[in-house]
Amino acid sequence: MMELKTDTSIDAMYEAGQVVASALTAVREAADVGVSLLELDEVAREVLRAAGATSPFLGYRPSFAPTPFPAVICASVNDAIVHGIPDGYRLRDGDLVSIDCGAQLGGWAGDSAISFTVGTPRPADVALIGAAERALAAGIEAAVVGNRIGDIAHAIGTVCRGAGYGIMEDFGGHGIGRRMHEDPAVPNEGRPGRGMPLRHGMCLAIEPMLIGGGTDSYHAAPDGWTLRTNDGTRAAHAEHTVAITENGPRVLTARRTE
Repeated sequence: MMELKTDTSIDAMYEAGQVVASALTAVREAADVGVSLLELDEVAREVLRAAGATSPFLGYRPSFAPTPFPAVICASVNDAIVHGIPDGYRLRDGDLVSIDCGAQLGGWAGDSAISFTVGTPRPADVALIGAAERALAAGIEAAVVGNRIGDIAHAIGTVCRGAGYGIMEDFGGHGIGRRMHEDPAVPNEGRPGRGMPLRHGMCLAIEPMLIGGGTDSYHAAPDGWTLRTNDGTRAAHAEHTVAITENGPRVLTARRTE
C-alpha cells in the first residue's frame, strides 16, 4: 500500500538522500584503475557510518535472491546491468562502472545510482551513460502532480528507444519511503496517461537501466544477484529518489555537482 508523505517527512527523506549523494560522490572520486570494488564498498560504508546512517542494501534478501546481499553498494561493471556484488575485482582502464547505493536515516530511506567510466572512456560508453542520464531527467520532468505513472515510463522509454538502447524486462523504479522498496512500481517503458495518478507526497525511485546492444534480455550470474546482458554489451544505470510536490519534482538524492 502506498503512503503519501507529509512535507516534514519529505524533508527527512532529503536528509537520507543527501547521505546517499555523499556516498556516491565519495565512491566516484575513489574509483580509479587498480582500485577494487571491495575498497569502493568500504568508502561508502564510511560515509554511512559518519552520518549515523545504515544500509538498506546490507542483508537485503528479496524472493529471487539465494543469499542476503553482503554489501552497502551494488557495483556493476561493463556487461553487468545491476545488483553486482563488490568483490576483489580491480578496476581496469576503460571499465564502465554503475554504483547503486542506499541509506536509512531517521526511519526514512534514500536510493540513487550513477554510472561512469574509469581511465580512458570509450565513446560508446559515454553515449550510453549520457542516454541513461537523459532518460532519468525525462522521467523526473514527467513526475508532476496530475500526470500518471505511465507518463514517467513513457518519458524514460522514449529516450532509451530513441537512442537505440535496450531496456531491462521486469525491472524498473519503485516507491520509496520508510522502506527502500514500496508501492508503486515505476516501469521504464509504458503508455502515457495510464497507471496510478501522481499526487503530492508520493516518493519514487526513478531508475532507467539501459542495455547498449539494443536488446532487452538479460540473465542472472551464478551468484544469483548480478544481472548481465545476454549479448555481452555494456549497460548503464541512473537513479534518483524524487518527491512529487505541488511545486514540481524534488530530487532528494541530488548531488552537489548536479
